[in-house]
Amino acid sequence: MAYPKSSLVLALLSMFISLVIASPVTYNVVSLGAKGDGKTDSTQAFVSAWTKACASVSPAIIYVPAGRFYLGQVVFSGPCKNNAITVRIDGTLVAPADYRVLGNTGNWLLFKHVDGVTISGGILDGQGTGLWACKASGNSCPSGATTLEFSNSNNIAVHALTSRNSQMFHIVINACHNVKMQGVKVTAAGNSPNTDGIHVQLSSSVTILNSKIGTGDDCISIGPGTTNLWIENVACGPGHGISIGSLGKDQQEAGVQNVTVKTATFTGTQNGVRIKSWGRPSNGFAKNILFQHAVMTNVQNPIVIDQNYCPGNKGCPGQASGVKISDVTYQDIHGTSATEVAVKFDCSSGNPCSRIRLEDVKLTYKNQVAQASCSHAAGTSTGFVQPTSCL
Repeated sequence: MAYPKSSLVLALLSMFISLVIASPVTYNVVSLGAKGDGKTDSTQAFVSAWTKACASVSPAIIYVPAGRFYLGQVVFSGPCKNNAITVRIDGTLVAPADYRVLGNTGNWLLFKHVDGVTISGGILDGQGTGLWACKASGNSCPSGATTLEFSNSNNIAVHALTSRNSQMFHIVINACHNVKMQGVKVTAAGNSPNTDGIHVQLSSSVTILNSKIGTGDDCISIGPGTTNLWIENVACGPGHGISIGSLGKDQQEAGVQNVTVKTATFTGTQNGVRIKSWGRPSNGFAKNILFQHAVMTNVQNPIVIDQNYCPGNKGCPGQASGVKISDVTYQDIHGTSATEVAVKFDCSSGNPCSRIRLEDVKLTYKNQVAQASCSHAAGTSTGFVQPTSCL
């Protein structure tokens, strides 16, 4: 039976509308007034692009072409009308060189209450060297801004992004669910203070893959309330290693569980795989942790649990850590230690570490057998384990 003409028109019209709705709309920041000359303030153009993309009912792309775009603080705030916004960056975003502009704001680029945001490509230049120099001089300085933070957000993807010379932390994932980061590159001087590469806290189902991090603090730091974190194929160095903690700073604190760190290399770092907690009362915990397939090259503390963290000996000397550490497995960890003690479990006298497992561990010091040191730690070792287990 032939369609009446009006039905055919309606059918075609509805197909056209659904195609229009599905195809993303693009907002080019240059069309909205941004200039890629490295000095013109383009903050307003980026805010305008976000406002339009967030209000769009169909998927949206914010496009940043090649060039250096100078930006002050930008807060990309949701919720939005769609949950598919891609920020595609072919250029470089540049923070103010004067650290006083952002120094006390906490963040340079902040995404909050968003769902379904992807950042693809680009370089974020935090221009943090001035602040690092201020801190090194012993003068009073602002604490500095995190380069990129996602807060209270879901379904986030970051790929092929480079962060360099952040004032403070490079990338923070706070109170988020379902975050996938891959091909991320972080670079800052090995002596730059508090420049953690990627910091995760109060978040679940976060994946960090195929990334290269060299910085002045932890390559990846894992804070309280992190669950179901998967880290794979990460190169760390310089830096302070991959660290769970510090935990137990607060008396009431969410625990850390189900963390996998797999296929990682550590080169010239202060630590390899570390868990640290404050030496004072807390209801925090860390459990179900797997460190697997790690290669250490000239690492000061390849395997370390430190439950007596007490910076400046303030507020904790003489107390035992309340953080309970259990079910931690170290599997196939090889390489060289820069100090004699390659495995150090310095656990809490009040809450000893339990069910620590060493499997196939081989760490040497100056081509000799390294040492292991245990305090208040219980567990097992299987396969070839060197230094000889002290559990």
